[in-house]
Amino acid sequence: MAIVSTKGRYAIRVLLDLAEHRNGAYIPMKEVAERQDISLKYLEKILPVLAKNNLIKGVHGKGGGYMLTREPEDYKIGEILRLTEGDIAPVACLQPGAEPCEKASECRTLPMWSKFNDIINEYFDGITLRDLMKTNGGNEYII
Repeated sequence: MAIVSTKGRYAIRVLLDLAEHRNGAYIPMKEVAERQDISLKYLEKILPVLAKNNLIKGVHGKGGGYMLTREPEDYKIGEILRLTEGDIAPVACLQPGAEPCEKASECRTLPMWSKFNDIINEYFDGITLRDLMKTNGGNEYII
């Protein structure tokens, strides 16, 4: 089964931090790294993926940092995970671009995996950064 790596989890945390601390100015990644207790070196591997796909924009040098390119409600968690993880399919035959399985027509488990894949994608596509910004004081967000 696909497991979300630290890359995917940290990307969500970085974007959430940028959303919660946005004030119209670029936010130094050093501050995000400290708040999130994530190595700045590790974040430097994640940021190019986010910037290349226009989820963030950055400026180097004095006064530099990163900021979101859109409103928090316009970032779906599914989109972030698919960009950072490549895909979130539970089995290899459902991954984007996978070769068609020779046994698909007779596979008795394929419908189960397909439905599970739909559930995963619908679930994560139904959550935005804005949703994660709304907490009820516990471990669950309010949708």
